[in-house]
Order: sequence, then structure tokens, then C-alpha cells
Amino acid sequence: MTRSFYIRPIAFADSPQSEEGEAVRLGGAMVWASRFALIVRDRGKVVSRERVGASGMAEALARLPGDLAGEGAAQWAALRQIHAPLRCGERVIRLDQPQVMGILNVTPDSFSDGGRFLDDPEAAHGHAAAMLEAGAALIDVGGESTRPGAAAVWEGDELKRVVPAIERLAAMGAAVSVDTRRPAVMEAALDAGAHILNDVSALRHDPRSLGLAASAQVPVVLMHAPGDGEDLHANAAYADVVLDVFDWLKARRDAAIAAGIAREAIILDPGIGFGKSVADNLALMNALPLFHALGAPLLVGVSRKRMIGALSNEAPAHQRLGGSLTLAVRAMDAGAHLLRVHDVAETVQAVRVWRGLRDAALTDFAQMPV
Repeated sequence: MTRSFYIRPIAFADSPQSEEGEAVRLGGAMVWASRFALIVRDRGKVVSRERVGASGMAEALARLPGDLAGEGAAQWAALRQIHAPLRCGERVIRLDQPQVMGILNVTPDSFSDGGRFLDDPEAAHGHAAAMLEAGAALIDVGGESTRPGAAAVWEGDELKRVVPAIERLAAMGAAVSVDTRRPAVMEAALDAGAHILNDVSALRHDPRSLGLAASAQVPVVLMHAPGDGEDLHANAAYADVVLDVFDWLKARRDAAIAAGIAREAIILDPGIGFGKSVADNLALMNALPLFHALGAPLLVGVSRKRMIGALSNEAPAHQRLGGSLTLAVRAMDAGAHLLRVHDVAETVQAVRVWRGLRDAALTDFAQMPV
């Protein structure tokens, strides 16, 4: 099939009441959409675009040709899917509101923390504890820098970095994800107490990863990156970055399901900053609601990314808090379920204020006279 179809939300409401029921909840999040663009591509080029309200969707989908009708129905159902909570040992992480994932890098060359947690386990432990106390729902532990130009890490070194950190976090009762693309590290991390596999290569780096993830029966994050070797940022060429990333994530989702990974265990990440220009990243951030049509929870990692520096006089990584919070709020407005961040306390505060605004919007119309 040369044609592909997309349902992109383009108009949003503070609450379903504000549209008198003519809005749908996106991905079970606290976000409602009332109008949508129905887009058809043929051989990579957009050939049609139709705007449709929520109440007219059934009629519009019924008009689709046979090769697109099934995909249209699947995406419309996926957009409205309510996702089950993530179960991480004794902890349960609800996905009906944004959750914060704190970053713990135990690497010598992290672009953000400069390696200060690599050789100081007590500092790493204290930082993780502070993130949990500040309101992080889980901690993402990584032992390999994936910034552009970073050298590949030997598997043995990665194991020595992440396993002790995960063991200490697990002993604290924390929910833990491991940021790795190597199956041996995945397996050791799970044995040490990790609950989620977060693979920036979307389980492509090693052919054993798909089978390991399927047998582990744990949640898996599949992130978009154009490179298929050591350099995840390579081979970046897009006809339309938004629709190309959507198609790529759809293919990786389907490959994971075919390998035996449960559909409900899959989390998707558009890979902001990985093999993408500033313009590409901005386009993806503006189009985040589209990705609910893939039927999986969305993880967005934009904290302290290079795009923020590019838009703010080349501010260094440690001076990108304002931009990080702006992008986090943008992700929440799009219905993102998980925010991967360095500045946990500040982001949790932003989440709580955002949640307060949403709660108020849901009750505003209840106070209006009939």
C-alpha cells in the first residue's frame, strides 16, 4: 500500500463541557480535542487534508476508500484509548495525569551533569532520593551518553555503572527504568530491580533485545532515532518529519507486538533531539497530539536539550530551565503521559499548577446557571 492515513488533532478544549460534548479525551489524559485534520499521503507526499469535528468523524471515516478505512477506524479508537497504569513492583503509576521521570546519568560525559554521579555513589543516591522526594514517579538510570558525538560504551562499563545504582533505588522502593540499548544490560538491570526498559534505539541495536523484552513482560519505551548503528543521530532525512516519525514509530510498535511484546506494555517517544534539526524538533512538539493515534502512552524528553540553547542565545545546559519548563507544559497540553526531566522539583511544581488549571476547567461549567 503506497497510501497512508493520519488523524491529527488541531483544536482543543479546556473541558468536554465547553464544547457541549463535542470533544474527545486524548489518550486518557486531561486533554480534549474537538477538531481534527484527516490527512492522506501517497508515496510520501500529502495529497489531501480535510478538517472534521468530533461529531462528524464517523461519517468522514465511512467515506474513506477501502485501503484506508481500517487504519482510520483504528486511529480514531486509539486517540480515545484510556491507558492502564504502569505497574512497577509495588508501585503503580497512573497515566490519567502527567508523571515526572527523573534522570540519573551515571556517565562520565553527560551533556547535563558532566559526570558528577559516576564515581560518587553517595551523591548519585542522594540525588535520586531528592528527585523522589520532590515528586518524581520514577527514576531513569542511564550508563551511556547518547548526545551527538558521544563515544560508544563497552558493555562491561555500562553494567558497572547502572547495576549498583538500580540496586540501591530498588532497595528504596523506587520505580526504576533503565536507559540502555544492550540486552545484557537490560537483563542485569531487571535482575537488579528495574521495572521498565527505555531503549533509545527502539530495540533495534541488538537482535536479541526484542525477544528479551517480550519474555520479561515489562513496559518498554520505544524511541525514534534515525541512526541504526552506533550513531543514533545519523541518516536523518525526512520528507515530512512529523509524519515520517509517526510511520517509523508505528512500524516499531508493530514489530514489538509481532515479537510478543504486549501492546499495553509499549510506550512511545518521538525522540526530540535525536537526528533532528531545531525546526524538526519544533514541528514534532507542535504535532505531539497526533501520536495518540498510535494507541500507546507518550513519553517526551526535552529537558535541557540543545534546541533550547539554540533558541536562547546558546544558553549552556545548566541554564535551560525556563525553556525546559516551557516545553514540558507544551507536552502536557498535548496529553503527554511521562515527562523525562533533569529538574524534577521545578517540573513537578509546573505539573501541579497545570493540573490545578485543568481541574478548575472541568468544574467551571458546572457552576454556570442553566
